[in-house]
Amino acid sequence: MKLGFLASHGGSAARHLVGACQRGELDATPVALVSNNSRSPALAWAREAGLAVAHLSSAKYPDPDDLDAAILGVLVGAGADTLVLSGYMREIGPRVLAHFAGRLVNIHPSLLPRHGGRGMYGDRVHESVLASGDAESGATVHLVTAGIDEGPILAQARVPVLPGDDLTSLKARVQATEGDLMLRAVRSLA
Repeated sequence: MKLGFLASHGGSAARHLVGACQRGELDATPVALVSNNSRSPALAWAREAGLAVAHLSSAKYPDPDDLDAAILGVLVGAGADTLVLSGYMREIGPRVLAHFAGRLVNIHPSLLPRHGGRGMYGDRVHESVLASGDAESGATVHLVTAGIDEGPILAQARVPVLPGDDLTSLKARVQATEGDLMLRAVRSLA
């Protein structure tokens, strides 16, 4: 398995997988990371880890089809056969979706299908969980399809919503589960 990654910020799940590969805990080779954010810390750590890296955004490619083709070109050029979204804050184009169909995974910070869909990302998800009064939250790894957060679920990790929880405390508990959850899900694809 040759792993490609898309990340907008720190790419913590991607970094966890790269570390697992380096430690021999995941039989895969990380090959490339693409970010839409030129200031993404993920670009720096991925470069240091020896991955091919690229900053590809709508600023460089205003036509969405051109951006989709450029992303696909970098990933295919690096040999990626499996694609992991790690906090990637953009929709995936049809070329990338088709090429990696069944081998494209995302992690979402809730127990999908609750608190998923368009506009539900990052802190908004945790705020929605808290506002709903849910007794538990967690993270979900799912296959990516054309619908946002609608693909088949591969794995979930549950965490309680505790009395007195706020955005910071709930987010920290959910994020603490994400790396190992993603590792488990990617292993299931191997």
